[in-house]
Amino acid sequence: MQWLLVAGALFGLWLAVVVEAIPFKLNESGYQVIIAMPIYLLMTFACYSLAVVGYRVATFNDCEEASNELKQQIKEAKQDLSKKGFKFSSQI
Repeated sequence: MQWLLVAGALFGLWLAVVVEAIPFKLNESGYQVIIAMPIYLLMTFACYSLAVVGYRVATFNDCEEASNELKQQIKEAKQDLSKKGFKFSSQI
């Protein structure tokens, strides 16, 4: 909700400047920057999101305990299913 509130406030301010509801004197190059501001903000947000995802992937922790538990459960399930007549190949 905070992101939506900030985005809505920025969009409202941007729209007010574009339709000249707020008396804001800009030269032509400044006005062109204001017009393109949503694209700049979207590109900045995309770069930030990509950096966060990359950082989270790089610092992802292995869970050795959970891995060992899962391997034990697989072994138990194979033994149980073998008793019921299922056959498994030796490759996993």
